[in-house]
Amino acid sequence: MLHARTRTRRTAWPIVVLAAAVAAVCILTIWRPWQTTSAPSAGAAGAPAVVAPAALALPATPRVLVFGDSWTYGSAATDPTLGYAYVLGEKLDWDVVVAGVRGSGYLKPGLDGGTFGERIAELDPQLHPDLVIVQGSINDRKLDAAGYRDAVTAAWDRLAATYPDARIVILGPAPQVLPVEAATARIDGDLRELAGARGWWYLSPVADGWITPADYLDVIDTSDIGNDHPSTAGHAYLASRLAEALAAISATTDAAAAPTIAPLVP
Repeated sequence: MLHARTRTRRTAWPIVVLAAAVAAVCILTIWRPWQTTSAPSAGAAGAPAVVAPAALALPATPRVLVFGDSWTYGSAATDPTLGYAYVLGEKLDWDVVVAGVRGSGYLKPGLDGGTFGERIAELDPQLHPDLVIVQGSINDRKLDAAGYRDAVTAAWDRLAATYPDARIVILGPAPQVLPVEAATARIDGDLRELAGARGWWYLSPVADGWITPADYLDVIDTSDIGNDHPSTAGHAYLASRLAEALAAISATTDAAAAPTIAPLVP
């Protein structure tokens, strides 16, 4: 498996956020006026119990593994290294290792690698990341849901065993089309429940409205080349949304402005 690694500039950009920004995120998380399909509620019959995750606390320049599918790979950006994962590293001055494989999911093998579980088994155990962000994936939406949760559980078990000292954040699938497909909403709900049962933070671009009808065409390249992936501007925007979401779940030591969401360039 190819890991593209980028060491970022050393300009300090601490991960802090105003109390007001955190409150706004909490309100939006509860309200979610844009959500098309509600995720299963904690404590519902058959749903695993939710374990409250601890605030994210990272060193000044953490090593971060961003693992995922074609969105993590950087597909549809003018250069893959302009993908959201690389931009996130530049924005936050993080030592980022990017492991994205086009077409890959928990059940679906990728174009240049296997399923998430197979790829996790191939990760370098000596990487020692401080944080692992696992993104996606919509690639499982056309497959039978049977066995999906088992595949996720097995993959996450292996990931936790490989990097026992790392914090793990799950970044759910983002909609490539609107309205959000029912299968994508189902995947979002499954991942949310499974992450909650482990006490892992779950970030939901679906529930939190990262892509809406108002900005869809500015974020997603719908051309034959883009094939419904984020454009270069879309990747920059998603990097800012992710940075903002990570700030909101991080331990704060002083007050500072929340990250500014990158403007979209039509």
